[in-house]
Amino acid sequence: MGFSAGGHLASTLATHYNEKVYQSTDTTNARPNFSLLIYPVISMNSEITHLGSQTNLLGNQASASSIEKFSNELQVTSETPEAFLVHASDDTVVSAKNSIVYYEALIKHKVPAELHLYEKGGHGFGLGKEHSSKYWTTDCQNWLKEHKYVD
Repeated sequence: MGFSAGGHLASTLATHYNEKVYQSTDTTNARPNFSLLIYPVISMNSEITHLGSQTNLLGNQASASSIEKFSNELQVTSETPEAFLVHASDDTVVSAKNSIVYYEALIKHKVPAELHLYEKGGHGFGLGKEHSSKYWTTDCQNWLKEHKYVD
């Protein structure tokens, strides 16, 4: 589960779990069963990314190959874990296009996914912020039940 920039971290785990980043004798599978992505940064594509996240992750002079590698919508395969995504259309910090392109990539690869795009909420909604959707947690709980992750 990840919110905002943490959504990028969570979607990176969901799409890069097979990459060897260090040597280990542990044979535990690193693939998560699912991801919960709440107003996530997904893409490093300059047209839709949160530029601060792109700079913090890739530096000021990001190479095209780094941008592609960490644009997680481009890394989705049929083995990517299913996902529940939430975003607000009026989010001016992280564009809802991030959730939309990831959702579309999941659907293209026939990975189960659910996207809730709320009209209002801005960035950071549903966490006690007035005039924002507080129903996403119920939607999420229902999704987890439907997919048999909780009773």
